[in-house]
Amino acid sequence: MGRYRPGDRLPSQRALAADLNVNMSTVREALGRLEQLRLVEVRHGNATRVLDWRKSGGLESLVLQSGAGEPVLGDLFEARRLLLVESARLAAERRSEEQASTLLELAHAVALGGDPEKVLLADWEFMSSLVEAADNLVFQLVMNSVRELYLPRVQAFAALVSELEELVPIYMQAAEAVAAHDGESAARAIVSLTAAQEVRLGG
Repeated sequence: MGRYRPGDRLPSQRALAADLNVNMSTVREALGRLEQLRLVEVRHGNATRVLDWRKSGGLESLVLQSGAGEPVLGDLFEARRLLLVESARLAAERRSEEQASTLLELAHAVALGGDPEKVLLADWEFMSSLVEAADNLVFQLVMNSVRELYLPRVQAFAALVSELEELVPIYMQAAEAVAAHDGESAARAIVSLTAAQEVRLGG
């Protein structure tokens, strides 16, 4: 089986089953999943055609592009930075007292260090809580999709929290600025934090 380009017609389900040495139900299930991801267009009684995932897919499509190299990773972390910076501004304005306390607690959890995976998960919880405090439904849904990409591969991003002693004060600055309703200071702290993390990832 070769690689298909947008607009290409897929072989029939029977041909795919024979080529892949699987049964028809497996092929139907796989095509159904690809249709959910908006990677193929299934027209009953007609050909199944490949869609351009860059134009029709959602964030979930990036899972299938994990071997696509640095451009995809770079785009993902650029989007992460933009989302988190704006979330910091909104969180400072909209956060509840409980959310402000949670962010401070999570900043302290990062500061405890220890096992890299635990620190990575604390970093994720900090960023996720920041987005939640922003109280923007679309931002939250984007973060949910990022979670599905990120958490199963969290160990691959260990560099995000390397040289932790340099990062800890920035987590604290961001959390304290949100607690103080200082949106611009919170945004600047997140700019510094995400930029430092991207450098650690070689971005």
